[in-house]
Amino acid sequence: MPLLRRLERAYLAPAPAERLAALRLLVGAFALIFLLIRLPHLASFGHLDPAGFRPIGVVDLLTGAPPPDPLVLTLVVAAALSGAAFALGWRFALSGPLFALLLLWVTTYRNSWGMVFHTENLMVVHVLVLGFTRSADAWSLDARRRPPPEQQHPRYGWPLRLAAAITALAYLLAGIAKLRHSGLDWITSDILRNYVAWDNLRKAELGDTYSRFGAALCRHPALFKPLAAVSIAFELFAPLALLSRRLAALWAIVAWSFHVGVLAIMWIFFPYPLLGVAYAPFFEIERLPFFRRLRRPHGSA
Repeated sequence: MPLLRRLERAYLAPAPAERLAALRLLVGAFALIFLLIRLPHLASFGHLDPAGFRPIGVVDLLTGAPPPDPLVLTLVVAAALSGAAFALGWRFALSGPLFALLLLWVTTYRNSWGMVFHTENLMVVHVLVLGFTRSADAWSLDARRRPPPEQQHPRYGWPLRLAAAITALAYLLAGIAKLRHSGLDWITSDILRNYVAWDNLRKAELGDTYSRFGAALCRHPALFKPLAAVSIAFELFAPLALLSRRLAALWAIVAWSFHVGVLAIMWIFFPYPLLGVAYAPFFEIERLPFFRRLRRPHGSA
């Protein structure tokens, strides 16, 4: 019981409204830009053969046939509009949950056409957490019409810790998946080297951009076993980042460096972690210079 009480106190520890609002601004801006950049693609599946439609997740609630193109376009545009309201904190009681659910549907619909992408999953889950919590009580258009929120409250703390736990869990599951698929062979064999070589060769044969650095690195097989060990270790030990801010900073640096390495040797771009947004829930991001400019004399928007 004492352990459970300590966990409860840590999870429900108060945090400032500005910290949760800063996370809403970061994640909301990223998700909105993602939608605007991908909007033509997300609304362009009408020309595909309906036989290739394999609904998954929330889209599996459909009858099995793809929805009409006008409906898909309407939902994508609605997601972008509600995303702007989400980021600005306007009518958040409606726009927060609406954007979270529309973003979930739009990205899941895209993944229902063959290949399942994973690059935006963490972003979507973070939006779901923020959309259904009090993340617009500060630094929002709604907050301008209200008295300043309490400086510290558990209602602003637990969503941050939940978002951080989700980030750690995502990496932990990636590490477990490697062990389930390859076991210790991931470290002791040439699996990583072979995968890097195959991915770059496939891209080169298809005329796509590939990593010349990664292709050249494959000539040095001894380098890949240490890289494989580091890659799986930081994923399996991701939950340690939840124990302290110092461990979180160390782990975030290693995780970010991992994605830089993936970009360098495989030319695979994971923008959410590479831009640091994935790791924002671990830190006091409201102290960043950009967010300090949002402060009023009384400390709230």
